[in-house]
Amino acid sequence: MPEPATPERVGFLGLGIMGSRMAANVARAGFPLTVWTHTAGKAERWAAEHGATAAADPAAVAAESDIVISMVVDGAQVASLLLGERGVIEAARPGLLAVDMSTIAPPDARRIGAALGERGVEMLDAPVTGSSPRAEEGSLTIMAGGPEDQFARAQPLLSAMGRLILHVGVLGQGQMLKLINNALAAANAAAVAEALLLASATGIDLDAFQQIVASGSGASTQLQMKAEPMRTHDYTTLFKTAHMLKDVRLCLEEAQAAGVPFPAASHARDLLSATMARGHGEDDYAALIEAAEGLAGRRL
Repeated sequence: MPEPATPERVGFLGLGIMGSRMAANVARAGFPLTVWTHTAGKAERWAAEHGATAAADPAAVAAESDIVISMVVDGAQVASLLLGERGVIEAARPGLLAVDMSTIAPPDARRIGAALGERGVEMLDAPVTGSSPRAEEGSLTIMAGGPEDQFARAQPLLSAMGRLILHVGVLGQGQMLKLINNALAAANAAAVAEALLLASATGIDLDAFQQIVASGSGASTQLQMKAEPMRTHDYTTLFKTAHMLKDVRLCLEEAQAAGVPFPAASHARDLLSATMARGHGEDDYAALIEAAEGLAGRRL
């Protein structure tokens, strides 16, 4: 019988709320893992706990890896880690695969991919949907854009982190689909907040509201996930308001370029902006109930 294939060496850049959990699943799946994050000492502590190796910078991660994953906040950070000083590109070897799992603008993904391609480095954009509990259990949804052969190469690695994993088109299309998804989620969350306020104002028992709507045509993932945090004003962070606002803004930029109106997303952007102004940028986006309450002049 042939010997089983040796797992590709993986580098992981970014150990935040999502990245730390995703990387833990990569380590558990048996991939040789090298990690880096911008917070001093954090990568060393994480590596000691999870049986990985910490590196001094992204270039050092790339030197030890066949596939490098980035999971950070925005396009500027992705560009810095992959293309900047002591970035991945400085240690890039032909055949290295960069998999960006952050959520960034599609044009940024294409620009970064083109720059890497000049050095013989392939790229996938593979953003995820699902909050930190799903990242922890390895059940994220992953949408990938880029060359099909590189998607096939990355699938064993992506399978360590996700359950539904789809190739959705060329480089940048993963990001586009993710932005649409998040804008729709934000619009749904805004609708849940406003429906809760209306139910409360008209004397509807909110327990009954949740049970009835959850079993009817108004049901949604946002109702399931966010109604209770909104009712209790518990904004323990699963996905930051600031990050959701960034994604909705990026989606609206792409919608404008495509000539397609998305007024529900525009309304969600305004509520999220007002939520930020109320000091909830680091809180979960369930905090948008604060802005909705402000408009209604009442609290749940």
